[in-house]
Amino acid sequence: MASHWQATHRQRAWLYVLGGAIMMFLLLPTLLVVPMSFSDSSFLGFPPPGWSTRWYEHYWNSTEWTSATWVSLRVALVTVLVATPLGTLAAYGLHMSRGPLATAIFFALATPLVVPVIFIAIGVFYLYSRLNLLYTTTGLVIAHSTLALPFVMALVASGLKSFDENQEKAARSLGAPRWRAFLTITLPQIRFSVISAALLAFLTSFDEVIIALLISGGLNETLTRRMFTTLRDQIDPTIAAISTILIGISIGCVLLSQALQAKSDERG
Repeated sequence: MASHWQATHRQRAWLYVLGGAIMMFLLLPTLLVVPMSFSDSSFLGFPPPGWSTRWYEHYWNSTEWTSATWVSLRVALVTVLVATPLGTLAAYGLHMSRGPLATAIFFALATPLVVPVIFIAIGVFYLYSRLNLLYTTTGLVIAHSTLALPFVMALVASGLKSFDENQEKAARSLGAPRWRAFLTITLPQIRFSVISAALLAFLTSFDEVIIALLISGGLNETLTRRMFTTLRDQIDPTIAAISTILIGISIGCVLLSQALQAKSDERG
């Protein structure tokens, strides 16, 4: 039963209505893409004059689109392999160190979260032009790992707040090296946060477009870059079909990440 200072559901009804209206405002433009992707017309339009899966077939049968998709998948998977262990170790080291210096380093590493991506992209472009990393998979992975690292750190740091540090201390007092104590005691306790962070790192890389516009191209053109350039030159419902697939992937990763984070919170 709600106490006298707690608002009832009826008193909070206006908040529910406002929240629902904001969600519809944000989601409606995105959801309109889904029916447009099943249009049988050669032009984007809503509502579709007829229904067809021709644009999905066009996407899967197009060498250019599938090649760009494989580039994005390859870069995103390698970014996960780079950013997840680095971000996890950084979060663990800063958590164990504590103090003002650790806090300052944490915020320094989280800088890509607050700096506009276009500034990062311009800086990366000029740096890569000197290092001959433009239009290379290595360059994309490094740039995307820089963007994904803060997200990994934040999620793993959240998981570390609930892990039992005494168990690791007990293992080390019995002679276990620090790396073994971390792998056998700490990592299993924060595994849900680490997996959730890896999913977010994947999405960060797979959906990134601004940096890719400047440093990817040719055989290393990412899917998002190709979508952007295609929208500039011509518009057909293939873009809507790809967008629908990306929306499905993003929703799946976010739901899985939230489920893992909820399990991590329950363990805490």
